[in-house]
Amino acid sequence: MQLTNHIHPTPEQFKSLVANYPKDQRVVMINILRYKDKTGNGVETGEMAYARYGQNVLPFMKKVGARLLWRGDVNATVIGEETQQPQVVLLVEYPSIQNFIDMTTDPAYLEAAKDRTLGLEYGGLMASTTVYNGLKG
Repeated sequence: MQLTNHIHPTPEQFKSLVANYPKDQRVVMINILRYKDKTGNGVETGEMAYARYGQNVLPFMKKVGARLLWRGDVNATVIGEETQQPQVVLLVEYPSIQNFIDMTTDPAYLEAAKDRTLGLEYGGLMASTTVYNGLKG
């Protein structure tokens, strides 16, 4: 897995998400992140810029009913390429794909998201549906 230069979806990826993701299902966004060592200003780290983004995005998440399900630091790659491994994995749940779209196209969110771009070397994002949540029904 090449963890560089992928931070934003291509127009085709975004159009496909809008057109093809089930409209009546919750969506869990799997974030696979690798920080820049230093941001463009050379003073702060990518992790610092991303942490600022994380704080600033909370009101937008609340507004659309999103919630952080899980965050973990990657300590080791057990299977796969060890070079350029991600540093953090986040799972964020949205009530629907439309809630995600509403948040990520809000002009105020786009302003806050500049710190995401500033801080990340790689920001993979995968939309997933929950098939099994570990609970007995």
